[in-house]
Amino acid sequence: MGKVLKLILLFFLPLLSQAQQIKVDGYFLQDSAKLGERVGYVLKATYPASTELIFPDSTFDYSPLVLLEKQTFISSTIEGVTLDSAIYYLSNFSLDPSVFLTLPVYELARYDSVVNYPLEAELKLKLTLDSIPEELVFQQNNVYQSLERDFNWIIASIIIGGILVLLAVLYLLFAKRIQEYWNTRKEKKRWETFEKNWQQLTADLTANPSTQLADKVIGIWKAYMESISNLPIMELTSSEIAERLDDKKVYSSLKTIDLIIYAGRNSESQEATDYLLEVARSHYQDKQTNIKHERTAV
Repeated sequence: MGKVLKLILLFFLPLLSQAQQIKVDGYFLQDSAKLGERVGYVLKATYPASTELIFPDSTFDYSPLVLLEKQTFISSTIEGVTLDSAIYYLSNFSLDPSVFLTLPVYELARYDSVVNYPLEAELKLKLTLDSIPEELVFQQNNVYQSLERDFNWIIASIIIGGILVLLAVLYLLFAKRIQEYWNTRKEKKRWETFEKNWQQLTADLTANPSTQLADKVIGIWKAYMESISNLPIMELTSSEIAERLDDKKVYSSLKTIDLIIYAGRNSESQEATDYLLEVARSHYQDKQTNIKHERTAV
């Protein structure tokens, strides 16, 4: 029996002596932390230089903690003893008052590995509220608070599309009437401007016949008649205008005013200008009637 014990001691003695030469230490850099706060955990190992150790990496399960980062340092060997260290930055998401952590250090052997653990390190949960009141007190606030809403582009696109379709339908149904309205209004505005200028110039011409006034009277009448009749009135002579309009009295009226321009006569122009105004009014009324007939015909 004594020989058996000696053999067992001889077999395990080298292992025990070697195990005593490896020292592992692990601790948190602070004793407490808030939920999710970044905390450093230091893992150090001193061992013979001939021994090979491996520290845990990102594949290790750090539950209930979460690994954020691992910081390693260069090994230091003095008199055959090596010092290795690493800092593991972790976050605690557990609601337990305390969590405990001990990280293993793996010693590589010939056919297997030996695991060395430091003592467990405690990390306490730091609460942001010292205590929760038994009865909650709510602040009275009856002011309406509007909520921001995301702009609904789908509904906006449907509304805009519907409006465009409606406008297109209205245009197809009422395009001719709208065109008639604008043409009628345009002609009316042109007539009112012409009539106002004509009344002023012809009154001045009657009171004080002069070549300049007579020339202006003829000029605005021809310009208006050309715009409303689509005839080249400005380029035609008085006789040609009367022939185109099929109105001999237009010739005599224009001739009366021409005598003031070219002969310097102080002719009585009131009757001539009144008749030319009636001719212009008749063409204006015909123009308005033609605009209505064009829409009806279509």
